[in-house]
Amino acid sequence: MRFFCWLTLTLALIITCSLTACNSAFLASKATQENQIVQAILSDPKTFNALLSQESPNIFGLTYEGLITENPLTGENEPALAKSWEISEDKLEIIFTLREGLQWSDGKPLTADDVVFSYNQLYLNEAIPSNARDSLRIGESGALPTVTKIDDLRVKFTIPEPFAPFLGSTGLSILPAHILQAAVATKGADGNPKFLTTWGVDTPPEQIIVNGPYKLEKYQTSQRLIFTRNPYYWKKDDQGNQLPYLERVIWEIVESTDTSVLQFRSGSLDSLGVSPDYFSLLKREENRGNFTIYNGGPAYGMTYVSFNLNKGKRNGKPLVDPVKSRWFNNVNFRKAIAYGIDRQRMINNIYRGLGEAQNSPISVQSPFYYAGVKSYDYNPELAKKLLLQEGFKYNEEGQLLDAEGNRVRFTLMTNAGNEVREALGSQIQQDLSKIGIQVDFTPIAFNVMVDKLSNSLEWESHIIGFTGGNEPHGAVNLWFPDGNLHMFNQKPQAGRDSIQGREVAPWEQRIADLYIAAARELNKEKRQEIYAETQGLAQEYLPMIYLVNPLSLTAVRDRIQGIEYSALGGAFWNIDQLQIKE
Repeated sequence: MRFFCWLTLTLALIITCSLTACNSAFLASKATQENQIVQAILSDPKTFNALLSQESPNIFGLTYEGLITENPLTGENEPALAKSWEISEDKLEIIFTLREGLQWSDGKPLTADDVVFSYNQLYLNEAIPSNARDSLRIGESGALPTVTKIDDLRVKFTIPEPFAPFLGSTGLSILPAHILQAAVATKGADGNPKFLTTWGVDTPPEQIIVNGPYKLEKYQTSQRLIFTRNPYYWKKDDQGNQLPYLERVIWEIVESTDTSVLQFRSGSLDSLGVSPDYFSLLKREENRGNFTIYNGGPAYGMTYVSFNLNKGKRNGKPLVDPVKSRWFNNVNFRKAIAYGIDRQRMINNIYRGLGEAQNSPISVQSPFYYAGVKSYDYNPELAKKLLLQEGFKYNEEGQLLDAEGNRVRFTLMTNAGNEVREALGSQIQQDLSKIGIQVDFTPIAFNVMVDKLSNSLEWESHIIGFTGGNEPHGAVNLWFPDGNLHMFNQKPQAGRDSIQGREVAPWEQRIADLYIAAARELNKEKRQEIYAETQGLAQEYLPMIYLVNPLSLTAVRDRIQGIEYSALGGAFWNIDQLQIKE
């Protein structure tokens, strides 16, 4: 059967290539002659505006840099646009000194004015929704830092109280004031800053001004993005040569991981995120295919199932059917779901043994991960017991009903094209049917799903993933009740109609308060204790039901030199230093 599937997919690819002149193969043949790499992403980008992006991957790792950067090998903060910084003795001020001669991709100078603009008018602007702003909030008042210009090369950040993630929070992308300032100051017909509609995916690439190693050269919808070297990038190698070395980076838009594997095996792609389903196949082909599979250990981030806990109404209409909302907001219902999901079967069948059960929102590599956090091992009998305890009952067909006789049935969505998440959804559908619950599993386009989660807020349950890092405070916009990634109980985004009747649970507020306390605490051991409590609460109340933590695996062509792989940064975190072997 596996051979037949591969044969079918191969024939489909041959037919597709014959009909389209096989653009990917053409690019691959050019890649062997030119100084470029070809990669794949699952879907079209949603925006070219770094402030408004909620997706990963996105283009901004190639196009923008901040004052500092985190080295993914060491976890240490290192200079980027800023060549140095000084922290005051009371830990309430940081003065950054920029590198001399910084320029934007249009040749204009990059100065302290751009830094002050990026923070004061973008990240700290309440009229502009940003995932980053919550990570900059300080203390119970949610105060934001004060950012002031000292001179053209120096900027001072000031905070009202000690803030442990202070330095790490200053690595946000710096954007060009001379291009974007007017869009922030001008309001559209809807009363919102025009910046909210600036740099959408329909923007001509030459209008997008950047400071990173690459600039966007071309975007062809549903086909590819092409990045070309930024001639004004600041970084040079030890011999004084301009970086990056690679002339171009091409992202092919391939909406199926199966197709991506076929294209990688045929030589059309230079790298591939290796899913467990294909690990054994690709491992056998390493030498013949002239590539290496890098293993960074457990991946950062999390994959989880979540229910919509928002009890609110918009324009008189409940965001969630009140009947289902009562189920979702019952903590024992959520625990029953957790016990009803066979994560070991996921590890064995979907991840081919290349993963482990995940029990925490904090990555296992982080020094703040709590190893003693509660685990929900598969136990369908306990799941049924919890449901019966809450007034649910079973009919003669074994179907689960609530106390009013309503069949327990809900829709579970994930992003189409992600083979692993689609497999997870299918198994969850099977697992929960064993405890009498009907799950209508519906993979949908990623952009449609993001719109439901962020804007309409009309959804029931979903499977999604979040990237992670060593510093837990980077996820505060997920845990703060007003955070714009607090998806399980989301407030309206800026510019959207208000919601009436939304409630914040005591445990929900407690987690937020603990994140504030952890950020205020400068002693690492005490911070660890606080974050241990947040992980305990997350597992007790289950706003997110964590699934499996896979290994971080990426296949890269051997012709690409300079790879320093890590689970945090992947294969291309140092893309400006990578070279093609002649």
